[in-house]
Amino acid sequence: MKDTTCAYCMREENPQLYQKYGYYVCDLKVSSLYIFREQSHPGRCIVAYKDHVSELIDISPEERADFLEDITLVAKAIHLAFKPDKLNYGFYGDTKKHLHCHLCPKYKDQFEWGGVFQMNPHQKELTDEELKLVADQIKKYL
Repeated sequence: MKDTTCAYCMREENPQLYQKYGYYVCDLKVSSLYIFREQSHPGRCIVAYKDHVSELIDISPEERADFLEDITLVAKAIHLAFKPDKLNYGFYGDTKKHLHCHLCPKYKDQFEWGGVFQMNPHQKELTDEELKLVADQIKKYL
């Protein structure tokens, strides 16, 4: 079921909802990949589950395994494309109750190394053209 106020659910019908913070890249097995518009952590992405559910416990073990497989596929691509020192994972949804995971590459001696990443620090927002370049780097390894 779709939530008409949800950016992930309404990607095709109302792209302005997700374009404020993300750039759609492609669909995966059970999810969609977005580049996070704010790139203070080069390669930061979001993997959003295909259906409007709130929690990992809301999907079957098979769907959960497929979702984690999608996240792992993107994580490997980020590592190959951007070579971070660490990749942080954040499952959120306090206000937007659509299951999704932020994949946030961290680099030693760079922004926020050694701490929790901010949701949106507004340090480095990219244009669509720049986001496409990031997406192309990741897609190369998917």
